[in-house]
Amino acid sequence: MNDFSVLITFGVGLTGALVFGYLALRLKLSPIIGYLLAGIVVGPFTPGVVADHHIAEQFAEIGVILLLFGIGLHFNLNDLIAVWRVALPGAIIQSTLSTTMLAILLHLVGWTWTSGFILGMAISVASTVVMALVLAESNDLHARIGHIAIGWTVVEDILTVALLLLLPILYGSAQNAEQSIPVVLGYAGLKIILLVLVVIVLALWVIPWIMERVARTRSRELFTLAVLVLAVGIAIGSARIFGVSMALGAFLAGLAVGRSEFAARAANDALPMRDAFAVLFFVSVGMLFDPRSLINIPLVIGIVLLVVVVLKPLAAIFTVRLLGEPRNTSLPIGAAFSQVGEFSFILGTVALNLKLITNDGWNALIAASIISIALNPYIYRKVRRLAFSKKPLAIETDSEAYRPAPDPNRCILVGYGPVGKIVWKILHDRGAEITVIDLNLDTVRELRDAGENAIYGDVLRSETLMDAGLRSVGSLVLSTPIEDAAGLITQARLINPELQILVRCNHLRDAAALRRAGANVVAAGEAEVGVALAEAVLDLDPLNFAEAAANRDVIRHKLYDAV
Repeated sequence: MNDFSVLITFGVGLTGALVFGYLALRLKLSPIIGYLLAGIVVGPFTPGVVADHHIAEQFAEIGVILLLFGIGLHFNLNDLIAVWRVALPGAIIQSTLSTTMLAILLHLVGWTWTSGFILGMAISVASTVVMALVLAESNDLHARIGHIAIGWTVVEDILTVALLLLLPILYGSAQNAEQSIPVVLGYAGLKIILLVLVVIVLALWVIPWIMERVARTRSRELFTLAVLVLAVGIAIGSARIFGVSMALGAFLAGLAVGRSEFAARAANDALPMRDAFAVLFFVSVGMLFDPRSLINIPLVIGIVLLVVVVLKPLAAIFTVRLLGEPRNTSLPIGAAFSQVGEFSFILGTVALNLKLITNDGWNALIAASIISIALNPYIYRKVRRLAFSKKPLAIETDSEAYRPAPDPNRCILVGYGPVGKIVWKILHDRGAEITVIDLNLDTVRELRDAGENAIYGDVLRSETLMDAGLRSVGSLVLSTPIEDAAGLITQARLINPELQILVRCNHLRDAAALRRAGANVVAAGEAEVGVALAEAVLDLDPLNFAEAAANRDVIRHKLYDAV
């Protein structure tokens, strides 16, 4: 490995993902299909440029860490605990059913029971990366559907860690066979408990102390660096010291940071590399695929794919319904599990090295993973629409049907300086529900201590506005001049077309651009000072109130219309 091969892999991987992702979108396909095709094209089984798969995997691991960290940031720990009644038994029942079904089907075509059950265990695990992206696309990631599904995958990860410990003992060398299974599992369980305790200590005392001191520097770069260090550091420490996956460690790190008042800013301001590196996960999966396997072992691939795309989701739906969840929860959760991912490859690699599965089994696992990952977004959307449709067979075609209606009494106020306080007071006196967004930590704390809604975060990150409820508010007020306010207004208008947007800027020359971007009202500092001074001069004359108001409006229109 050299520096040049690292750059080639990074550059070729991202370029291929861009080109094929764009083509996929133009063909109205999921961009995930494009990313997987990019991996196949730059992989070792196709002619042309060949990227280094080992390097691509390392880049992909960064994406997985950042993505799982971001998921943990947005998860409420109480919500996660609340769904364990479903997630824990659900993961065990669904994994058992999926594993058994694949083992039986493969045994019918000549496979041994051992190989069938091992491959079944591998395909019973879903990809958290794929699931998170698909759930987020439908705004289900932070709803009950997402809470159960992600909690479910956390249980699967823990079960897979236990299985990875057991396989070398059961099927490895004589030295490994001498180890006691209860001792190994007990030791692994103890390490996981210790990891959780360490994360709790970090969440309660260490992380808030570090983040507050970094935040008070007002340096965006240092804040970003601090969050990345926490995400990657805890993930690596979890893997090296406690023996769990880095993905699970990153999720726990996100939970820890998410309990602090810095969660919103950490999620929205400090993870700009997340999406780019997450794309490389799909590229690295595509690189593993040998297209010749479609011709050599079509029956085995078909059986594995049948279980992954049809029987495993049905098992998940049956399990969720069995545990008392309604139809509109069980159907989307089942659809979300119609794919396999990162842990499946880890388990498959270990099984291949122990000769528990053959190369045909490995290729079938890779082929099924690529096809199922490509199909998963469509399966989820169709099943979700079926679940939420009033008539069982009616399929809605407009995803915007799930958009909440804007509430004219709800407002997002950006900035709580002198102007923001005046706006807040007027709105508050009228009974409006206001959420303040500010980068002044003391201001946010004071508002929260007074029982008011306030978010510490950068409004230029659209996710900050989403956290404040942009989809359902009636108005957005920018009470302080903001760099690239026009871009912010455009994004806000796309998310909530019915939004009333009121903006403050310093200079008259900026007013026209803000109006073109979609602002309903623009208040320029230069104009308003001019109006106030002109009105003060006019007040010296014995004019009545109505005449003074009329003159004020005339002056204002002349000022704004001149630009």
